[in-house]
Amino acid sequence: MTMVTFISADGENRRDVDAPAGSVLLEVAQAAGQPLEGTCEGQMACSTCHVIVDAADFDRLPRASEDEEDMLDLAAAATRTSRLACQIILSEQLETLTVRIPGEFYNMQGM
Repeated sequence: MTMVTFISADGENRRDVDAPAGSVLLEVAQAAGQPLEGTCEGQMACSTCHVIVDAADFDRLPRASEDEEDMLDLAAAATRTSRLACQIILSEQLETLTVRIPGEFYNMQGM
């Protein structure tokens, strides 16, 4: 299990969720009521599931693919530790993960 901590854009709300290994972060976030749209349903064709990974956790994740990096270039308020939640698969080795939900997003699909 991974303890995922979601932090709201304004930093005022935190929500801890236990998620089993193999879970996709986007699905965990949506099940926990987090405001991540995931318009493309995990096909990496939008950036509506953009999250900002805590700096302490960022290097513990596998590197983003080139396609993910390209999509992050288009994400609103992207930072050095930005990732697409649809591309983060929780692993047995990842005991904790903290992510911040950005305050805005761009829907590259125009929906």
